[in-house]
Amino acid sequence: MFRGVHTLNLDSKGRLAIPVRFRELLKRHCNGQMVITVNRNGHSLLLYPLPEWEEIERKLVKLPSFNKQARRLQLLLVGHATECELDGSGRIRVPPPLREFAGLQKAVVLIGQINKFEIWSEQAWNAQLAECLEQEDAEEGGLSDDLRSLSL
Repeated sequence: MFRGVHTLNLDSKGRLAIPVRFRELLKRHCNGQMVITVNRNGHSLLLYPLPEWEEIERKLVKLPSFNKQARRLQLLLVGHATECELDGSGRIRVPPPLREFAGLQKAVVLIGQINKFEIWSEQAWNAQLAECLEQEDAEEGGLSDDLRSLSL
């Protein structure tokens, strides 16, 4: 569904224009209604079409509330979840607390992850990409059995 790396700009009001190629799909899939929240794996954001987010929420609600890790995950993901909608120009507004969490200024990177997007500051994305490539080189040959069986 959502693929690719897209370098974009936030406008002065914190709005992000979703690439044109995804707009119609988002309108059909979720009527342009989405949820944006924090990504616990790095200072970035997650942007889900509403039906995808509702599935995640159902799973999160079922986690045991007395489990500290589960509770932290609920606090982070659900606590920061904010509904947003494509406007007439195909933009979403990223709320200030989420922009601050992810260190978003002007230049951002939107990364398609099949059922969702990740939103990174351009600087953080470049650092993350370099780290991934560095780790990949260091771990060459150290793949788990699951990954070794994946044919690309």
